[in-house]
Amino acid sequence: MRTISPRAALHRVVGGFAAVGLLAACTLALGTPAQAAGPELVIGGPAATALHPYPASGSPRKSTAEVTVDNPSPNAGPGSFEGDFTVTFDLTGIAGIADAAFGETGGADCEVTGPTAVCHGHGLGPGRSTLAELDLSAAEGSRIGDSGTIRATGKSDGATFTDFSTEVVIGGPDLVMERLPLKQNLKPGETQPVPVTFTNNGTRAADGVLLTLMYTRGLDFIERYANCEYSEGEAGRGFLAGTTARCSVPGTYEAGATYRLGVPLSIEATEHALHDTLVYRIDEDVPGRGARRSAAGVTAGRGAALTLKEAATVRGVDLDPRDNQQEADFVTANSADFVAYGARARGAAGETVAATIGFRNKGPAWVGHPRSGEPVATVDFTVPEGASVTGSPAACRGMTADGRYRESRSGAPRYVCDTSMAVRDDADFALRFQLKIDKVVTGTSGAVTVRTPRLAESPKLPFDPKPGNNTALLVLNSDNGDGGAGSTASGGASGSGSAGPATAGGPTGGSTGGSGATSNGSTTSGAATGGSTTAGSTGGALASTGTVALPVAAGAAVALAAGGVLYATARRYPQRG
Repeated sequence: MRTISPRAALHRVVGGFAAVGLLAACTLALGTPAQAAGPELVIGGPAATALHPYPASGSPRKSTAEVTVDNPSPNAGPGSFEGDFTVTFDLTGIAGIADAAFGETGGADCEVTGPTAVCHGHGLGPGRSTLAELDLSAAEGSRIGDSGTIRATGKSDGATFTDFSTEVVIGGPDLVMERLPLKQNLKPGETQPVPVTFTNNGTRAADGVLLTLMYTRGLDFIERYANCEYSEGEAGRGFLAGTTARCSVPGTYEAGATYRLGVPLSIEATEHALHDTLVYRIDEDVPGRGARRSAAGVTAGRGAALTLKEAATVRGVDLDPRDNQQEADFVTANSADFVAYGARARGAAGETVAATIGFRNKGPAWVGHPRSGEPVATVDFTVPEGASVTGSPAACRGMTADGRYRESRSGAPRYVCDTSMAVRDDADFALRFQLKIDKVVTGTSGAVTVRTPRLAESPKLPFDPKPGNNTALLVLNSDNGDGGAGSTASGGASGSGSAGPATAGGPTGGSTGGSGATSNGSTTSGAATGGSTTAGSTGGALASTGTVALPVAAGAAVALAAGGVLYATARRYPQRG
């Protein structure tokens, strides 16, 4: 029996980015579990799943409903549930309507036997884990509009479960977003139209649509519409967005018809553009979704949290959500100036001093690698003679003097510190080190260099036109107090062996594009949001160290009615079914 490891329930991505509004983010708590010792585990999945009608010839097409289990883990410790459990699916509600089978993905051992399906599992890590993928297809003899309900219950000696149900319906809209021929090599300030166009290839009309636009830091839409909601920062689900716009457009969008905006949207490559991405997606809008959207960008207060159990997340029953979204990547002729800064510190033999080093992005462009998730840059720091590092940021790893792997991080002669996959245009990647003065060497210094993460290929940052300011010095016990030749700025260094200010914002006190260490050498990493930081870690597709959080772009709210309404084109297709 396999142990189910935690991961985000949404794991399918389209072109490298997670599709907005897909079923896997939905979690339903439709029953109230009895009070008992142990965790209360929540079975979740899509509110509804639409199936293609049974074909006149050939095999029926499958749709997948991902079933998850959420372990809230409120207790101390690692939060894992180590017991055995069983989840039973009652399939009698879909008899004659749909056929069910289990896919290969999931952490439990599952089997369908007649009108019942059973999954056996052991162990659940904290957070949401995929239990199983339920493959559904229309049953022979079913008709468009037929629907039924699958119900799931869980059982374990060491936990309680909420019940779960999902509706299965034959037929539905199938909104297909048309890929636009956008110009992808741009100059700062250049604009172009975005004539969003989609077709309903489904079996019934869509009752209202939701247009979602996600675009990174260097892009902006000139118009902001009254029937759109805008949120800034990361969109989540694998997409590093600058802004997310969700626009509700009422109306009836018939099967077989094609629609486009009455007036194309206009997108601009701003002064911060370099490598950017636009995602544009269409979904059927559904009652209740707007209220949840409007809460997405609310900032939490500082008091105690009021906790609630998520009751429902609603989605439209699109026949094939994979074709609802398109993406475009843009390259803008622009640059970003990464300026290294060093520090000065003074101390007697045996004392420990603190120094903050790093770099600032003087812009004008932000730099991001959201497709690959690779670091944008690396700070390469050589420890001055006569000193040893006793505390270093979590973003850094100790190396030998010639750049080879070293098991211990403390006391290394050299440190390399990676940013995350994005560094915004006003970021300060501040790294705070604790250094013990083993021996006083007057004016000893170590280089602080910002370079590419792949040193073997080329140390030069390809987007930086000023390599001369990519290096600075950390100087100890200087006899002239000038900070050392090549030092572009002083860090938060201390004098007389006392620790300097432990600020994640770096010496300027500004916003952070990376990691700053606390006075004991640990790291506080976060997004650049006016100097505030949030906890995070380096590495991975969404590492928070150096990740950008984008400011609200300017623009008045303009009504989409008159200029931006959707209208049907002349092209129509025969309605199926």
